[in-house]
Amino acid sequence: MVKQVKSGSKSTAGLPEEIGRKRAEAVSRTVIGRKRRKTVQREDVFRISALGLDWDIGVMTYSPAGAVTRGADGRKAGFFLLHGGNGDFKSVEPLALLLSQRFGYKVVSMTFPGRLYLPDPSRDWPGDTIESDGAARMPIWKKGEVITRDQYDLVHDDKLRARYGIRTFARARPRTLFHERMAAWPVAFEDGMLEACRRHFPADEFSVYLHGHSTGGAFTAILSQRLENCAGQTEVETAPIGVINRAKHAWSGSMGKIKGYAKAGPKEPDDVLHDPFTDLYLRTWRDRARYSGPEALGREGAAALMRLPWLMEEILDGWQEERLRPQFKAEFPVTHNVEGTLAKAARVAARRLGLGRKETRALVERYLDYGRYRTGKNARPVPPVYFVNSRLSRDNSEEAFSAVVIPMLKALRPAPQVHLTMVDAGSHIYMEPDGPALPMGIAPVAAYLFDEAVRGGFFAQAG
Repeated sequence: MVKQVKSGSKSTAGLPEEIGRKRAEAVSRTVIGRKRRKTVQREDVFRISALGLDWDIGVMTYSPAGAVTRGADGRKAGFFLLHGGNGDFKSVEPLALLLSQRFGYKVVSMTFPGRLYLPDPSRDWPGDTIESDGAARMPIWKKGEVITRDQYDLVHDDKLRARYGIRTFARARPRTLFHERMAAWPVAFEDGMLEACRRHFPADEFSVYLHGHSTGGAFTAILSQRLENCAGQTEVETAPIGVINRAKHAWSGSMGKIKGYAKAGPKEPDDVLHDPFTDLYLRTWRDRARYSGPEALGREGAAALMRLPWLMEEILDGWQEERLRPQFKAEFPVTHNVEGTLAKAARVAARRLGLGRKETRALVERYLDYGRYRTGKNARPVPPVYFVNSRLSRDNSEEAFSAVVIPMLKALRPAPQVHLTMVDAGSHIYMEPDGPALPMGIAPVAAYLFDEAVRGGFFAQAG
């Protein structure tokens, strides 16, 4: 059990506060070396209706051929995974396979609405996010439906160039199908998550543990209060719910997590993300660069700049593989609690549906709830949250979590049980290799810690 972990102090049901690199390497070897259980992997693509539109939702399931591992509560334990803002289910498949094959959990990995490449069984996206003729890669929210070039304009934005470089958006034109979908997708996301869990994690059999990588974490936080049999969040390199995530970004020390970067790098403005709901952000090699730069600085210091051509080669080579994943996103209004944008999207959806004032207000309130935890006597309490982060993460510093994220969670009433483990290895893309001794990054370490938390009783504790 986790009490055998020697590096770092411990608290909260024996979970460590930190794991050094050598210990991370040892844990990784042990986990990867465990006997693999036979796992049945199946895709489930199902259709839901939300706000008067049909949506095709895709999940991949990973089920042990034998008995499913049970948690400390005696119930079957299932993990519901969401990828980050650039990916689909394949992005978190390394963690899904570790949890199912090495530890015997049932795993359901859902792709964000519109991100699954339905025309090809491989689910790999063709081409690039922005083609030479100006065509942009578009979501596929419904099989056979195509968002055509006349439904959007390409917009280039340099306001956050120090952080992102030049950002490119596909901006939906009013009264188009693209415009309607961009206004309505948040409800499809919520309904899709709930239906996926209903189909694969029956409430009378399973306790469900949620994980959302990066952007996905803001949505697993939403689900944590809506899913009847959610036992807690098991988050590695995640984003917290929108209101907390926005506060984390606004915190003055949030850019000083890597030695030397506080002086070398830019500060983020408080309104770092202000995009309208009509804008689909098209990721490029620049998004890989904004992580690779700080991570190289953290590992190598200023000497990293001396090999800038080599670093750029790594970035561009990596993009050739990454562009097989969706690489577009529209979640900023939710993940940063941009209330004005959320309200506008709700009103656009309400007008299309012909809703009255009372119904419109209710829909606006539903959208606003996506960026914050529900409170009040009828709200389901926020369940326990276990965070695992890399010390070299660009987005998730120990200081930001200690100063902002954890205190804001603790301020909830009732306050959830919360714990953070920092790992002296890996990066924000936690499944990427980190040298020969960590061929799967810190994904095996996260899987090990989550297993310890589930079976060791962390999620059974009161806050």
